[in-house]
Amino acid sequence: MPPEPDAVVAGAAVPDRARSDACPGALRLHTADDGALARVRLPGGVLTARQALALAEAAEALGDGRPEITSRGNVQLRGLASDCGGELAERLRAAGLLPSDTHERVRNIVASPGPGPGPAEGSADVRAWARALDAALCASPWATGLSGKFLFALDDGRGDVAALDADVTLIAGPAGTALLRLGRAATARPVPAGRAVEAALDAAREFLDAQRAAGLRAWHLRELPDLLPPGPVPLPPSAGPRLPLGALPGGGLHVGPRFGAATAGQWRALVDAAEGELRLTPWRGAVLPGAPADRLPALAAAGFRTAAGTAWDGASACTGLPGCAKSRSDVRADAARALDGSTDLGAGPQPGAALLPVHWSGCERRCGHPAGRRVDVLATGEGYRVAVTGGPQGRDAVQGRDTAVEVTNEQMAAAVAAARRTT
Repeated sequence: MPPEPDAVVAGAAVPDRARSDACPGALRLHTADDGALARVRLPGGVLTARQALALAEAAEALGDGRPEITSRGNVQLRGLASDCGGELAERLRAAGLLPSDTHERVRNIVASPGPGPGPAEGSADVRAWARALDAALCASPWATGLSGKFLFALDDGRGDVAALDADVTLIAGPAGTALLRLGRAATARPVPAGRAVEAALDAAREFLDAQRAAGLRAWHLRELPDLLPPGPVPLPPSAGPRLPLGALPGGGLHVGPRFGAATAGQWRALVDAAEGELRLTPWRGAVLPGAPADRLPALAAAGFRTAAGTAWDGASACTGLPGCAKSRSDVRADAARALDGSTDLGAGPQPGAALLPVHWSGCERRCGHPAGRRVDVLATGEGYRVAVTGGPQGRDAVQGRDTAVEVTNEQMAAAVAAARRTT
């Protein structure tokens, strides 16, 4: 898949994108080593049961039969025939998954996936925000000028998706208030919750207008951090908790397929367990609102992760071989062996402390890596390079890479275990 660009390092030259991004969509397929790839945008990660089944059926009929949840809560279909675009589009339109041919790549909206409002009393319904923002984007001709990588995040007050460092983030507050954060700014603009969606859309247009006036072209706000005034309200570092796997305190279930990839049969098991709606998360999981806890055993038997406290917590990986020709290894197979073989990674370095996230990459593009501090596991062709990287506010600075360790495949699991316990 195309790379997710790293953050701009302080002091580095400002990039000027001379070309459009190559981000795939539902209509513009990307050629990979295992066939064509389509990415279906799902604003807020929301799917009806019928839509989830339509994606599973499309994957079976046209691709490799394994719909994959992305790090933005979207769905990728892989192994597609190069000439299946027309049939895929017809299937998606029939399921209500392609409301705009011209805007389908810019419908990048993540939202807090929890079953209810966040801890701030009076927090907004972020799913209503997602629906309104999606409709407004699709109705705005200028929005086609946004990169297919430009991301909106709608946080219900927990801080979970605010931690993703999106280009435009709305954070719900108490008593009908909201904060608008631009890129990775440490401050935000206060806005009434009633016009939060309008403010988010205005910020995106302001970004396009400002870079055009400056004679620059960028995909992300973080590439031009001084282009727009960020706002007067200080923000703490975004480090809100992700939803735990299993039964959720507010009702519903949260489960996850390994590395986000599930067979069509597993998708049908999800639909069978759901109460009509699924919410895909930026952590490659699925929330089933209203589903009772007694459905967890069936989901576990279908191969889903249904409980926290294992080495798999916070683990992710790029596609690797055989799907990506640039990869130096089958990183998912290597990572799965390391994670399954780890018996001491269910807890952090201190009681109550969490493990650092870990991401395996087949090449230096590090596709799909999480924001913030993490263990970076990079394939070298002869083994792996393991380092702790990332910084506050999700900045992907390179501190720690100078202390990276080079290990063989056999040594990799122990090196990752040690790095994940770094305080």
